[in-house]
Amino acid sequence: MAKKQFKSESKRLLNLMINSIYTHKEIFLRELISNANDAIDKSYFMSLKDKNIVFNKDDFYIRITPNEEERTLTVSDTGIGMSKDELDSNLGIIAKSGSFDFKENNEIKEDVDIIGQFGVGFYSAFMVSEKVTVISKKAGSEEAFKWESTGADGYTITPCEKDKIGTDIIMKLKPSTDDEDYDEFLDAYNIKSLVKKYSDFIKYPIKMMMKKRKLKEGTKNEYEEYFEDEILNSMVPIWRKNKSELKDEDYENFYMEKHFGYEKPLKYTHISVEGIVSYNAILYIPARAPFDFYTKEFEKGLELYSNGVMIMKKCGELLPDYFGFVQGLVDSPDFSLNISREVLQHDKQLQFIAKKLKEKIKSELLTMLKDERETYEKFFQNFGRTLKYGLYSEWGSNKETLQELVMFYSSHEKKLVTLDEYTARMKEDQKYIYYAAGESVDKLSKLPQAELVSDKGYEILYFIDEIDEFAIKVLLNYKEKEFKNISSSDLDIKTEDDNADTSEENKELFSFMKESLGDKVKEVRASKRLKTHPVCLATEGEVSIEMEKVLNAMPDNPADIHAEKILEINTNHPIFEKLKDSYDNDKERLKKLSSVLYNQAMLIEGLTIEDPVQYANDVYELI
Repeated sequence: MAKKQFKSESKRLLNLMINSIYTHKEIFLRELISNANDAIDKSYFMSLKDKNIVFNKDDFYIRITPNEEERTLTVSDTGIGMSKDELDSNLGIIAKSGSFDFKENNEIKEDVDIIGQFGVGFYSAFMVSEKVTVISKKAGSEEAFKWESTGADGYTITPCEKDKIGTDIIMKLKPSTDDEDYDEFLDAYNIKSLVKKYSDFIKYPIKMMMKKRKLKEGTKNEYEEYFEDEILNSMVPIWRKNKSELKDEDYENFYMEKHFGYEKPLKYTHISVEGIVSYNAILYIPARAPFDFYTKEFEKGLELYSNGVMIMKKCGELLPDYFGFVQGLVDSPDFSLNISREVLQHDKQLQFIAKKLKEKIKSELLTMLKDERETYEKFFQNFGRTLKYGLYSEWGSNKETLQELVMFYSSHEKKLVTLDEYTARMKEDQKYIYYAAGESVDKLSKLPQAELVSDKGYEILYFIDEIDEFAIKVLLNYKEKEFKNISSSDLDIKTEDDNADTSEENKELFSFMKESLGDKVKEVRASKRLKTHPVCLATEGEVSIEMEKVLNAMPDNPADIHAEKILEINTNHPIFEKLKDSYDNDKERLKKLSSVLYNQAMLIEGLTIEDPVQYANDVYELI
């Protein structure tokens, strides 16, 4: 039969597998066992839907068979099996689109294992194999088929014979070299150790024939060898074990074996509750955000079990969106095995558990913030934005849960701080929590509008996420202290040098500048906040300049939204004398100066000027 070719991206990714860029080759066994477990789960789910199918748990198991003479290692399951078309579609296309680019672009560290993260777990077999053969017979079919490949050059699918339903994966192992020992994957005791390490909590028995010794009958010191079938895994779900029995390593291995993540989790908590509603749960906070976390494709949710049997892979109802980064599972005897999503939404037990989990997650995060500051800051760098979205969503109804958890970069501390920390060190005469919103800390620290606030010794919070200012608008205040943008038209700060008289004295000058700029600004006035800079923009109303940029960048924005801008002039700056002179002697020149100053203020804010060519010409002429 003609050999079929892998898709081009699949071929490239398979080359990575074959050339072993991943650090721990042994995880191939974890991946194949996990796939075998899934295949048996599918048989179980079929039995739930079809009453004519009987699921006898004793008939379902995973078997590992090493063969030293043939240099083969076989992983077999008695699960649902695959048809010819499924072999072609499941094993002929590796990974999702973009997975190779994800690794190529170094968005994850080189030593981070991405196997399984994109549905490529089966192909990890090629890290240790020179040839992989898959023999499968699907439930309900009389036919069996063999898929075979030696690597990136392609694969074949041919009919074959197989007695039982299920799948056998036969790996012809590579020869060992001075650098790589592949013989270890033929050693039964090493295989047993790997199963205990990675797959001890798989709920179906993992069997292997183990060589053993016993005394010969009638002798005192003569032994004979024999083989006995042994179950390698405990099959006791980790969440049902006592916490005292478990180590960090057990939780971490379970996390990776379940594909919750591919690095050690940042934090975990094990919950056991007995009462009106009883449940066990293990919750994890990942070390980094999944690659699709901030996309529509990401699906939040915890695995849902009833008495150790999975009834839902992703139960989103257990987590609010703002805690959607949490991975893990919940097991409760109070759930029915045939519960549906529609019923779940109205299930009082589930709502009760969800409420308790939300409280527990917040408690764990606050403890982390207090006792493990560095770890919390790492968490916040990854997931802080989703907490801020939580503040903003649902008209601020979640603020009691989230306002203590959010952090912003501080002009004083030069690091992330909480609102609690900010308000605790506010000066006695300080009325507001001051903030600046923009693209980066570096740009915000140089804003002209910060001069007066900084001169008073007030701390400024830098909002650099597009959601920050929207979240704060919903929050309104914190501990009765209102938030105020340093670009606000009224900072409500008293100054020794009040420019009110200057504004009145130069009323006609500012009026002329306003008229020359048209509707670009609401007003031109003398600045009370500028010390060294010549000009800046202030705003009135609810929409700030940064909010204008964010809203107008949205694809579904119905109309241009503009902040009400005020052009402020520093009357103590040399530029002001030129403005006055031009008003008295050359009003056309004043128009150009007004336009240049306005455009300079726009550029400082990171806004696009309408006519850059005209701006350049005006600057040349004025020079």
